[in-house]
Amino acid sequence: MSLTSLDPRVTRLNLPEEAQPIEPKPELDQFETYEAFHQKKEGAAHTYVGPVHAPNEDVAFLFAKEQYSRRFPCVGLWIARTEHIQVTPYAGDGENVYEMMRVEEPTERSEEVESYEIFHLKKRGKAHTHAGRVIATSYQEALQEARTQFGEKGPIVNVWVVKSKHVLQSAEEDKDMWTTIPEKKYREAIAYKVMDKITKYKEEHKTTAQ
Repeated sequence: MSLTSLDPRVTRLNLPEEAQPIEPKPELDQFETYEAFHQKKEGAAHTYVGPVHAPNEDVAFLFAKEQYSRRFPCVGLWIARTEHIQVTPYAGDGENVYEMMRVEEPTERSEEVESYEIFHLKKRGKAHTHAGRVIATSYQEALQEARTQFGEKGPIVNVWVVKSKHVLQSAEEDKDMWTTIPEKKYREAIAYKVMDKITKYKEEHKTTAQ
């Protein structure tokens, strides 16, 4: 029997009076989240610029290049999957998180030492910047090494740690991809000589009027 209502629009829907079981919906196929770090100029540290969503790291690299390398000069780009980045607790501005956190003993260690990339956040509201690379057998050991090598360069509000093998880095031989027109005058109104034509038009009509 269908559900009836004072609202004829509801009655016309022929809804059953008894609640029907709801079938579970399949999980959505969502893209992975990746974090992008760009290098403004040769010799500068890579700095975090934002996330991208992509099916894999190669596509994430292309998305990040299109999204972030057009805003400002860029000579290098790193991509890391978000889930591969280990994040420390946050300290207050002016504090050093290395002095506050307690590094626990690692639950897992790799059989061989690996390289880890260390990123520091110097102040809330700013961006994480690459501080350097350490060699370790676990994330916890990498943090300890980072504290030894870079911990005195405070204040440091937060630290990101990621294995180097999990970072897709632009190659030295592919630097041509960053070559762009240094001056984009075509984006500015001053680049279009409209005023010359307007002035010429006024002069011609001024002469005619006289």
